[in-house]
Amino acid sequence: MTRPFTPRSQQEQLGRLIIAGVLVTMVPQLPLGNYLIYPFTILTTWFHEMGHGLAGLALGHDFERLVILPSGSGYAETATYGEPSAFGQAIISASGPLGPTMIGSLLILASSRARYWRPALYTLAGLIALSTLIWVRSAVGLIVLPLVGIALVAVALRAKGGLMCFTLQFLGVLAALSMFRDWDYLFSHSAVIDGRPMLSDTGSMQEALLLPYWIWAIVIIAVSGLMIGASLKYALAEDGGPIRWRA
Repeated sequence: MTRPFTPRSQQEQLGRLIIAGVLVTMVPQLPLGNYLIYPFTILTTWFHEMGHGLAGLALGHDFERLVILPSGSGYAETATYGEPSAFGQAIISASGPLGPTMIGSLLILASSRARYWRPALYTLAGLIALSTLIWVRSAVGLIVLPLVGIALVAVALRAKGGLMCFTLQFLGVLAALSMFRDWDYLFSHSAVIDGRPMLSDTGSMQEALLLPYWIWAIVIIAVSGLMIGASLKYALAEDGGPIRWRA
């Protein structure tokens, strides 16, 4: 059955996504812009480090702690008994940079249906609260993440539909574009985090799977682009169907 074409809803959805993208891109360029977006910078770091930690859990490792530093960087510590497999280590390393993209795609998808708006906001707030209690072990994370969670619950409880939808889209675009903030990190073999030299995520993948780190950076960017592109295509389609254009 052919779905009815409703250009207004698609245009409004596209307009909100464009506004979200402009805000994410332009706010850091404004005076005090970095301070305004700081809580969201911490949130995207949480996405990244939770990607590492949850991948480790899925592979049978212990997720010991998640540390977010005042600079906005961070790290997740996992431990395993015995020698971890090279493939498993590569999966854990790749899950960090892919974490924000996966969350961003899910949030963009959730923004496409009104019945998902509140559940998505509550779920994200609940995950933030749970992870803070179990794994977060730094002052910045313990202060900022609960405040973000409270703000999400407030939006879900008090905001009208348009603002709930825009919140999901803003966070989704923010998570997706955070990859560009980490561009130099992806294309580096190592980095200094908390005063200590460490392999980057792609550097760890090189050590595990031999191919150069810059190849893994390209693979991660390509996979991220496919996920975001698919989520945007779905979100902009009427009722989840294909987008149809009239000339």
